[in-house]
Amino acid sequence: MTARESHLVELVDSSGTAIGSTSVSEAHTAPGQLHRAFSVFVRDDTGRVLLQQRAAAKTRFPLRWANTACGHPAPGEDLAVAAARRVAEEVGIEGVSLSSVGVYAYYAEDPSTGRVEYEYDHVLIGDLPDGAVPRPDPAEVADVRWVTVGELLADLAADGRAYAPWLAGVTGRLESSSAASALPERSGDG
Repeated sequence: MTARESHLVELVDSSGTAIGSTSVSEAHTAPGQLHRAFSVFVRDDTGRVLLQQRAAAKTRFPLRWANTACGHPAPGEDLAVAAARRVAEEVGIEGVSLSSVGVYAYYAEDPSTGRVEYEYDHVLIGDLPDGAVPRPDPAEVADVRWVTVGELLADLAADGRAYAPWLAGVTGRLESSSAASALPERSGDG
């Protein structure tokens, strides 16, 4: 068991109200316990989002493509602080300011590991800071790529097996929010 598997997560009810805590490992042991999580998308100045291919060592859905970063805040921890930390840990991007685009609650069983995801997942978006370049941690991430939200939705609809089971739902939250179309202003003579 990795050190991260012993970290505490916040258990929640179906409306997202905290009701206790348990370890990451226990929360993800079948049948699972509903807990708070987050999924982050980092967007570049053209509106593309950064995807990561989860490392082979991940205990849930290894080598599947997912959003930029994801994880769990500690019980009572500020969601944006925890999410920004995971973006830095997973893909090496510091200083991302994040905003919420909704919540996606889901349950998924990993057929290859027997572990489960039962998460009240806060979906966050942030813009790639000027000059930042992704530097993925190979213990966390096998690969990264930039895609438009439209390309991602088309790929998910065509054959979602290469993707983490939550990705369609969190991408749907992103697409339905105004954040998907609100691009940062570009400087220069363009």
